[in-house]
Amino acid sequence: MAANVLEEDSMEQDIESPVAIHQPKLPKQAREDLPKNINKDCAKRKIQRYVRKDGKCNVHHGNVRETYRYLTDIFTTLVDLKWRFNLLIFVMVYTVTWLFFGMIWWLIAYMRGDMDHIGDSTWTPCVSNLNGFVSAFLFSIETETTIGYGYRVITDKCPEGIILLLVQSVLGSIVNAFMVGCMFVKISQPKKRAETLVFSTNAVISMRDGKLCLMFRVGDLRNSHIVEASIRAKLIKSKQTKEGEFIPLNQTDINVGYYTGDDRLFLVSPLIISHEINQQSPFWEISKAQLPKEELEIVVILEGMVEATGMTCQARSSYITSEILWGYRFTPVLTLEDGFYEVDYNSFHETYETNTPVYSAKELAEMASRAELPLTWSVSSKLDQHAELETEEEEKSQEEQNERNGDVANLENESKV
Repeated sequence: MAANVLEEDSMEQDIESPVAIHQPKLPKQAREDLPKNINKDCAKRKIQRYVRKDGKCNVHHGNVRETYRYLTDIFTTLVDLKWRFNLLIFVMVYTVTWLFFGMIWWLIAYMRGDMDHIGDSTWTPCVSNLNGFVSAFLFSIETETTIGYGYRVITDKCPEGIILLLVQSVLGSIVNAFMVGCMFVKISQPKKRAETLVFSTNAVISMRDGKLCLMFRVGDLRNSHIVEASIRAKLIKSKQTKEGEFIPLNQTDINVGYYTGDDRLFLVSPLIISHEINQQSPFWEISKAQLPKEELEIVVILEGMVEATGMTCQARSSYITSEILWGYRFTPVLTLEDGFYEVDYNSFHETYETNTPVYSAKELAEMASRAELPLTWSVSSKLDQHAELETEEEEKSQEEQNERNGDVANLENESKV
């Protein structure tokens, strides 16, 4: 039984594999009979990524029955296709339209009898010098692309040919606008611009200004900047509600400076993005020992407008628990040279160890609150203080009562007199 479990564990998928392999569940008795070291190995399950390190979402849409919805937005569907399919469709659309209208030109010439009067100078054909399907196909290309070599021309004695010429010119313009626009949008997509927006390989947790913070670094390799750059972060973690509902891959916002404006970046040089771990943070109760046991993923999203084109660009990356280093900081990469600042991207991903508490932010806050209390404070002293206050209040009330009694006695004596 132990050997079978080891074989199943060795066949586990890679963390970036898009296909999930479900391991069979063992009976409870079999799980209890396993050696402890095997149970520990099985407990260390690799986390399946929701977003890969290169920014691609590791989600596949299956069993989509309403496929007609893709055709209702055919333009976006063509733009999203891979280049090989896009080029194939581009060539096929033009070829089919040329062949279709070439066939119609040949049918007009055939039905009018132009094929029977080839070389007859007294006959006025619909299209001059059209003597077969090949010449009709070439004339269709010349008409739709407005090349006009001047050898094959339409005459004024063919009204059906004039109507067909108008129809092909209009439809040809529509096809050109659609296909050329599709290719232009696909070429100008800012996806490649995101390749020069880099994220640090690891995220770190350390102290900053006396507070425990989660940090990662972002940078731009190009000299042309990202305009209106902003950063967002999401925690991807499954949860179970109080009512027992299981929510897989629940998304929780991670505050990286939304309320203070720190999420708006001037990304000229690499920046360290910081998340303060406070009571509103999802990492409030996570300590160094508990962090490796958590099954979570942090997705970071950097977006802005490309300065050269004005189009919106988005770059993504993610960090799983094994990529979050507790007690580390990032190595500085910015140095002052003679008249300018230099960024050393060789140290962009490097970190160094620093003195950091192993406790969670919640435990640190509780320790700090206990340290602020007086050293002589205790329950008994608090009760003694309360008793003394009650005694003082009773004495004051007794004095006030005596004063009132004395005043009454004086009034009685004066009345007798």
